This record gives sequence, structure tokens and C-alpha cells, in this order.
Amino acid sequence: MGVTQIRDEGLKREFEIALTAKEIAKKMDARLAHLATQVQMPGFRAGKVPVSIVKARYGKQVQGEVIQNAIDEAASGIFKEKNIRPAVQPSLDITEYKEGGDLKAVLAVEVLPEIAKVDVKALKVERFNVEISKKEVDGALQELVEQNRPTKPIAKPRGVQSGDTVVMDFIGRIDGEAFDGGSGEGHQLKIGSNRFIPGFEEGLIGAKADTSIEVKVPFPADYPAKHLAGKDSVFEVKIHEILEDDTDAKIDDALAKNFGMDSLDALKDAIKKQMQQQHFGALRNATKTSILDSLDAVCGAVEVPETLEQQEYEAICRQLFPQDAPKDSGKDDKTPPPAADAKMSDADKKDARLMALRRVRLGMVLMDIGRQNDLQVTDEERNRTIYTEAQKYPGQQQEVLDYFKNNPQAVQQLMGPLIEDKVIDFILELAQVSDKTISVEKLYAEDDIEAMKQKSRASAKKSPPKSAAKKAPAKKPAAKKTPTKKPAAKKPAAKKTATK
Repeated sequence: MGVTQIRDEGLKREFEIALTAKEIAKKMDARLAHLATQVQMPGFRAGKVPVSIVKARYGKQVQGEVIQNAIDEAASGIFKEKNIRPAVQPSLDITEYKEGGDLKAVLAVEVLPEIAKVDVKALKVERFNVEISKKEVDGALQELVEQNRPTKPIAKPRGVQSGDTVVMDFIGRIDGEAFDGGSGEGHQLKIGSNRFIPGFEEGLIGAKADTSIEVKVPFPADYPAKHLAGKDSVFEVKIHEILEDDTDAKIDDALAKNFGMDSLDALKDAIKKQMQQQHFGALRNATKTSILDSLDAVCGAVEVPETLEQQEYEAICRQLFPQDAPKDSGKDDKTPPPAADAKMSDADKKDARLMALRRVRLGMVLMDIGRQNDLQVTDEERNRTIYTEAQKYPGQQQEVLDYFKNNPQAVQQLMGPLIEDKVIDFILELAQVSDKTISVEKLYAEDDIEAMKQKSRASAKKSPPKSAAKKAPAKKPAAKKTPTKKPAAKKPAAKKTATK
């Protein structure tokens, strides 16, 4: 087997791999001989099938396996010898091969750039906390009280009004037949809560306690239970009691005890912590952005692989300007979808390109910090993440698990956000961190698209121009490509975590 490097331009590398017919035949003979000891065929004892018969039946399959394995071994050797870290999945083009003859293939790969080591201890980082005002806590407390306000029997007999709570028994029928889930006893329903199908609660208005009424109401056409959707129903309702909100209820320690708290102050503290927790994701992103800004200021120029940049650019374009959903014409429409930036102005395209450069460049810096400091995902974390991802596809969990089992690269992509989180935590432990408290409005203002554009414009000078291309040796015209791999299994949709 021969390997010749034929391209070295910037971050792009190409290698020509040559296999002689004799080498292929030798590997095939060894594989067929081994296979002959394992296969079972009618008329032959196990392990005693002649190699010639095995070759007649499995020759084509074995040939593909042998060629693929040989090329994979060559690629692995190239990466190890040249100390290459691929930025994306390498591509393979078989440029010359006829059955029984020599084979030539070109392996093309974009490599990750060399990144100068970052002194994490010298980084100055802001860790954000959100300021929850007394007014916001009081507002949340009042909303909690309204949702859980105690009730009391109405002072004087009257009909049901909006806002009342009705204690009732009910049974629903369609075409005279009761249906599952359509009955209840001693059920409490607040009128106006819209917990029942449209029209039911309104049908109770005016009814009095200790009376029975019929409420005729249709199920919505889009009701989730298809066997009920659009059907006319009749509910027999027995009203036992009418309750009204206790407007005299006080917001005090006694109320707090109803929520399991020792005092009103303890309840307010719990509400404040819960509100802060609701902003955890945004606070984490704000802190992460501060880390990226700090890295941006010290990491210097880093060349970005074109493929990664283009992938990120297209993702940003679709985020900023989502494409219209294609119309189903009922025919086999092979018209290619519009470009991701088809609806964008030149100025928007430029901003998206700069954002992509920043995200990819700083993402590579983060990953390199993780590599240099041997930050890795444990087997337990890996398995837990894969399992969690599979649970997003009810009824297809095993199919998703099998997909990840057979696609190491997909697993690696899934592990990316976990490694990134480990790097963020590692930096926060060692860097010069100052805590900063900001308002909720300020927190989300920093996360808007305009702020991201400004950061990207400011850091544009960090990305060097494309490297001057070295003239590569001329290549022979490519022959028709011969596939050696089966089509990849369909990949389940996954959320993408984009570095800001």
C-alpha cells in the first residue's frame, strides 16, 4: 500500500492511497479463508465449506469489506503519523478501480488548527446573577395566592357566577353512551379556568346548588382524542355546592404555613430562589459569553476550517431568516431548497458570516482547552446523555439507541455540549472571577441578536485571511466514484448548541 500527500493548503490536506491488485487479492484470500471456517451451507459440515464456494457466494461483499477496511487502516495511519486532528468527517473519492486491478483513492480532510495555549488563570471573567426586586417577589406572591386562594360557601343562595368554584358530580354521554374519562364525583371546578371543553363552564352559569342540569356541548374538531373530536355530547351535572373566593384571606405567616413554610419571609425567600432558578439558563449563557469575550481578547488569530464556518453560517442564516415550509404539491418535486441566505441582504450576510467565524473560532479554543487539560466525558455521563436523547423519540427509543451504537461520530457530536460545559466550569474554577448582579431586563438584552452582531464585528480582526495556497501536484482526472459504504442510517433530529 502506498500513501502520497498531494495537497497541503491552509487547513486542507489530501492524500492519495494506492492498493495493488496483488494486495487486494491477498487480503481477500485471507478474509475468505476465515469466513469459510464460520459459514454454514447445506451439504457441508460446519467449517468445511470450500473457499471457492464461499467466494462464489460472498466474493462481492468480501471485496467491498476488504477495500473499505484497507482504506480505513490507511487513513488511521495517516492521521497518527501526521498528527492530524480532523475538523470534520474526511471524504473519500475512489479515482481508479476495476475489479481485479489496482485501486487509487483520494482522502481529503480539513484539520483543526494549532492553537496557542491559554493561561486560564489570567482570564478575567464575570459570573452573572440576576436581581429579583421586592416588587417582582410581591407580584409572584400575589399570583400564587390568587391561584391557591381559599374558598368559602356563598353567603346567600344564588346561581353560579364566573369565578365561583362548583362542587359537582357529572357524567358525559355521546349518542346516549357514556365515554371513558367523561365522569367524576365531588369534582371542584373554578368557573372561568377553562379546564373543561369550551362551552361546558358557561353552561353552568346560573345553576343553583342541590340541582341537576344538562349541559349540551360539542367537542372541538381538533380535540386530541380522535374518537371524541367533533362529537356532540350531553353532560348530566349534579351541583352540590357553590363556593366563592375568600377575599378576606390575609397574606401572612398563617398563609405561608399552608404552603409548608415556617413564615411569610421564608415563603418570599423560596419564591425569590425559584424565580432566580428560572433564569439559570440565561445566566449561564451570560457567564459563558463573558468567558468567550475574555478568550477573544487573548487567544489571537486562529484559522477556521471552511467547512465548519459554512455549516455554522447556514445555521445562523436559518435562525435569523427561517425558510418557508415547502408546499406539498403531491408530486416528486426534486427542486433543491433555496439557499439558507436567500432572503438576506448583503449586510445581513456579512454579519452572519462574522458571527459564524466568532462562534467556530471560540468554540475551537474552548475544545482545545478541554483537550490540553484532559477534560473528558465519563462513560456514565455518555450513557446517560444517549439514553436521555433516545427518550425524546417515544416509540423509537431502541432505534435511536442502535443508531448511536453504530455511529461513533454521532455520539461524539452529542458529547460536544457536555465537554463544553466541563470546560466552562474548569475556567470558572481557575480564572479571576468577579460576581455581577444585573436586572432581568439587562440579562436578556445582552442576549439579543444585535448584541451578538456587535461582538462579532469587534472580533472580526481575530480571524486571519485565508492562507496562501501552496501549489499542489496536478492530479489525474477523477474516474467514476465507486461507493464502498452503505448509505448512512437516518439521523434523529437533535438540538444544536451553538457557541455564541
